[in-house]
Amino acid sequence: MSDIINWIVQTVGDLGYLGIFFMMFLESSFFPFPSEVVMIPAGYLAYKGEMNLALAVICGIAGSLAGALFNYYLAFKFGRAFLARYGKYVLIKEQTLEKMEDFFAKHGHISTFSGRLIPAVRQYISLPAGLARMDLLRFSIYTSLGAGIWVAILALLGYYIGHNEALLKEYLHTIIISILVLLVIGTIFYIRLQIKKKGLL
Repeated sequence: MSDIINWIVQTVGDLGYLGIFFMMFLESSFFPFPSEVVMIPAGYLAYKGEMNLALAVICGIAGSLAGALFNYYLAFKFGRAFLARYGKYVLIKEQTLEKMEDFFAKHGHISTFSGRLIPAVRQYISLPAGLARMDLLRFSIYTSLGAGIWVAILALLGYYIGHNEALLKEYLHTIIISILVLLVIGTIFYIRLQIKKKGLL
């Protein structure tokens, strides 16, 4: 495991900021590339003085937004029938598309923000947004904010404890659980607020 971690860190370092952008673009589009493999080593390299932490985070956010816009454009331009027919060739299954549509329908446009914080959702939440022809500026803002939180957490995690594998895994698990709990609370609050605005409470 130590050799694999060293190889990943070296690869991120060799590819530099453009590599961070490109790999986060892949992670945010249809290619299931884990962001943890990119941003945690980037944070660790910043800790060692080999990268600038702020630049690494900015490149990570920019790559995430670019990948999300790619998915958004695919859905916006070609529609659901195209995704249902050809999505399986790029790992977008019909069941995945249906789940994302349900998630988007239940939580509305804010799901493009909250969905960026949920593993296995953040890569695909852009598809129903594109299908719904969500306002591009709002989509970009929500996506950037959600991606920014996730990218910053991972980079800071790598910066402070990336050299300790056991501690890293423990903190990462705790962070994911905490984010999910806060997300549930935030979603409930948001839904109640919307209901109250409509005069149903």
